[in-house]
Amino acid sequence: MRTISQINRRIAGNQANSMSLKPKTLTEETMLAEWAEVQAAQKNPARFRPLYERYYDPIFRFIFKRTGEEALCADICSQVFLKALQKLSTYTYKGVPFSAWLYRIASNEVAQHYRNSGKRRVVSIEENQLGEMMEEVDVRVDENQLQLMLEVLDDMPLESMQLIEMRYFEQRPFKEIAQILNITESNAKVKTYRILERMKKKMNKRKPSGF
Repeated sequence: MRTISQINRRIAGNQANSMSLKPKTLTEETMLAEWAEVQAAQKNPARFRPLYERYYDPIFRFIFKRTGEEALCADICSQVFLKALQKLSTYTYKGVPFSAWLYRIASNEVAQHYRNSGKRRVVSIEENQLGEMMEEVDVRVDENQLQLMLEVLDDMPLESMQLIEMRYFEQRPFKEIAQILNITESNAKVKTYRILERMKKKMNKRKPSGF
């Protein structure tokens, strides 16, 4: 794993190594069954517990990857589920897992924390994921190009980084990314591919550090 230190993007020790965020693929049948659980919880908040127990760990990992601080992560996670319960009546099924809605709340809470604190947000990256991105932008995978990729990512606006992070570092489908970011699926795709094009142009213009 690598550290992008200029904007405080880092891996938070060995704990992060075991925290895979690759989403599980759910069938339509499973998502509809879950929607029935949500509807039951909308009528009786006590029925929310199974959903809470199912998604606490994934949401905790999602937040931890973006904060790198366990105590802070626990606080934000508590806020996420409190708000989820408070807003549960507004939730409707849109063909994606219920977790996507929870991730949207978590993403908003993390963003709010960093706006309030003035700190720079943590982004966790594994070296093999950088290699996959380099293949996407059609550049060779070597140490110099990896360093160049890190420099380009350092300059990336947070909104763009969120898309790259969810698509390539967490391997989420565009439909789920769209739900989390509250945009259309086609918009998520277009934005992501435009970001990759800009990255490719920047990498072609730059030279690796030390050259």
